Amino acid sequence: MSFSILGLGTALPGTAVSQADAVKIATRICCRSNDQAEWLPNLYQQTGIAKRHLAFDQDVVSDILLGTSDSGSVFLPGNGQADLGPTTSQRMRHYKERASPLVRDAAARALHESGVPAKDFTHLVTVSCTGFYAPGVDVQIIRDLSLSASVERTHVGFMGCHGALNGLRVAAAYGSAFPGARILVCAVELCVLHYHYVWDPKRMVANALFADGAAAVVGVPRSAGPETAWRVVTTGACVFPNSEYAMTWDVGDHGFVMSLSTRVPDLIAAHLRPWLERWLGDQGMQIGDVASWAIHPGGPRILDAVEESLGLDAVATATSREVLTECGNMSSPTILFIIDRMRRCNAPRPCLALGFGPGLAVEAMLFE
Repeated sequence: MSFSILGLGTALPGTAVSQADAVKIATRICCRSNDQAEWLPNLYQQTGIAKRHLAFDQDVVSDILLGTSDSGSVFLPGNGQADLGPTTSQRMRHYKERASPLVRDAAARALHESGVPAKDFTHLVTVSCTGFYAPGVDVQIIRDLSLSASVERTHVGFMGCHGALNGLRVAAAYGSAFPGARILVCAVELCVLHYHYVWDPKRMVANALFADGAAAVVGVPRSAGPETAWRVVTTGACVFPNSEYAMTWDVGDHGFVMSLSTRVPDLIAAHLRPWLERWLGDQGMQIGDVASWAIHPGGPRILDAVEESLGLDAVATATSREVLTECGNMSSPTILFIIDRMRRCNAPRPCLALGFGPGLAVEAMLFE
């Protein structure tokens, strides 16, 4: 593989919600009985999240919390038992309005750190699973950042929480194939657009975990980057056997519908280590040779399962838990938030990044 990171930028929406207010929002939108309202606080406490950012104006959040309707937003809850929330079309219009400015901010920061002129980029890779339209986010990035009109575009869609690793794999392939490549990878997710309005305990878990954010990476072929740069060494992937039911992501009439089985942590605990030992063995390595870990925090139980499977201590997952606590699960950009923190604190290498998504699948990327 040939990819060296020259710059990495992250961005969060301006509206932040505390965990206490997140519980109030869920109660206002989803609960139809006192029993449901009493169950929610414990669920939200178990996520380990203290704050999350939402791609909504503060007046919409205030309306939900206060039971008012001054904003006139289609995302305000109705008063009926059958309130399903906005249609998918309405949610996609909000994605079209809010996704591009958010990822533009992340990309601008990555470009600034890299020092690569906007006109020099040869490839643009975009990643998202929470919204689609065309011309899409890629074209808006080209326009907003003044990239060359001839930049070659690739979109990685609907890959879920590990999508940014898929995007970096594409970038590394371009770096291997084209010595003069200058590559921008952008991941943006507005997960909260797909908030579930109808009470369902399994879907309340998704409501409790997910948040909005964006991240971007500028990279070049390994030979063109400095020796100190974080460099992609190799990548791997595995779909766990008989696990298709465990995590699904479907397009519904009222948003994209996520289903998370309670068995996801058990599947990771059972299948991750055997595959990882074989994969690392092909690289001439063992688990103990990995100096640091960037693990996507799908939730605390996911991190617990990885620790159990691989025999890691709490230090190994500390950065992942910090990002989860401060930002929530932002789906694909989350792993880049973690890698950014690890780069900036000079975490030891080799570093292994892991992400999990529908399949149930694991994606891995080794940095040196």
